[in-house]
Amino acid sequence: MRLINRVCEVLANGGIIAYPTDTFYGIGCDLYNKKGIQLIYRLKNRPLKKPFSFVCDDLKEISRYARVSNYAYKTMKRLLPGPYTFVLEGSKLVPKIMLTNRKTAGIRVPENTTCLSLVKELGNPIISTSATMPDGSIIDNPSLIHDFFQGRIDAVIDGGPVVLPESLPKEAAAPGPCR
Repeated sequence: MRLINRVCEVLANGGIIAYPTDTFYGIGCDLYNKKGIQLIYRLKNRPLKKPFSFVCDDLKEISRYARVSNYAYKTMKRLLPGPYTFVLEGSKLVPKIMLTNRKTAGIRVPENTTCLSLVKELGNPIISTSATMPDGSIIDNPSLIHDFFQGRIDAVIDGGPVVLPESLPKEAAAPGPCR
C-alpha cells in the first residue's frame, strides 16, 4: 500500500507513470492532468485527434464518466474487470482532450489489482496507453520500460512481465461501440 500511495503522490503532482494492466504495461497520468496528457501525446508521437482510453476502478465509476445504456451495463457487468475497452458517450466530467469528435471515450476496468488500487487511491481515472517502442512493439518488461523511457516518465511500477491473454471470449469480437 505504501508503493501505491507514493505513486499516487507522483500522479497528484502531475507525474507520468508506467503501470501494469491485465494486457500490457500502460503509460498514464491523472485524467485531469492536461499537461501530462499532452506530454504523453508527444511521448507516443500520437495525433491529438486520437484520444487515449482511461482506466476506472469499477462499473459505478464508469457511470460517472460515461452514459451507460442498459445493454452496455449488462455487457460490462458480464465482462469486467477484464481486457476490454468500451467506447461510450463521455459525461461532462471527461476532459475534452479525451473525447473523440463524436464525444465518445474509451474506458477500461482491467483485471489487475495494482492498476485498480492506483485508480481507487488516486480518486480519479488514469490515462491508459500501451508502453511501446517506436516500431509499435509492446514493451512487456518493466525494466525495459524504465530503460527506454528514462527521464521521460516519473515512475515505473514493477508488476513483473505482463502476459497477453491467449484467447478472449467471443464477446470481444463484437464490432463497434457498446451503447
